[in-house]
Amino acid sequence: MNILITGATSGIGEQLAIKYARQGNTVIACGRNLEKLAELEKHTNIKACQFDATDLKDIKQAALGFSAFDKVILNAGNCEYVDDARNFDSALFERVISVDLLAMGYCLEALLPKISAGGQLVLVSSSVTYLPLPRSEAYGASKAGVSYLAKSLAIDLNDVDVTLVHPGFVKTPLTDKNDFPMPMAVTATEAADYMIKGINKRRKEVHFPYRFTLILKALRILPLPLWLRLAKGLAR
Repeated sequence: MNILITGATSGIGEQLAIKYARQGNTVIACGRNLEKLAELEKHTNIKACQFDATDLKDIKQAALGFSAFDKVILNAGNCEYVDDARNFDSALFERVISVDLLAMGYCLEALLPKISAGGQLVLVSSSVTYLPLPRSEAYGASKAGVSYLAKSLAIDLNDVDVTLVHPGFVKTPLTDKNDFPMPMAVTATEAADYMIKGINKRRKEVHFPYRFTLILKALRILPLPLWLRLAKGLAR
């Protein structure tokens, strides 16, 4: 099975690449970091594919060497937080939206036609989309867009299955920068295991860790004014 994974040079993407390769799949590991890609290529069954996911021409050029994929996992992303909403930073907002959402569109244009009939498309969003949270104006908006995108694609694509992933907190180099507690956080290895299990079952939604995401889903039944009061307390 040919599996393409974006954001494969660290965190969840790296673990997915290694685990799928160990299962005997041919993995096309994508990212910008040539040094990390070279390390990944030392693993049996992993091929490196270097491109910038925010550059459509770069993606299309890199994809020329591959004719078809059985699975495409769009995992690349970025996270920055808005520290002062009163003095909104539009440059930060643009950076996050560009990497987390617009890059998805570029990857879809370049890669979706190469997914074989009966194949699978996986979009990685975030459990932040379940509820509005402090400082998440940029990250939450970008991931909400990814979730809606995946759900709409699931309606319109007839010969490709779509799986939407909503991870909770995952310990990665990206989240190491977080300056707040991360309840029920899992390792990147554990996250990859959750994802592979759900992806292989072709679930429409994969969310984890279950206790954390189910709590967030349950809290969605609260009236919005009540949740906003609670969320303001979290921000203090």
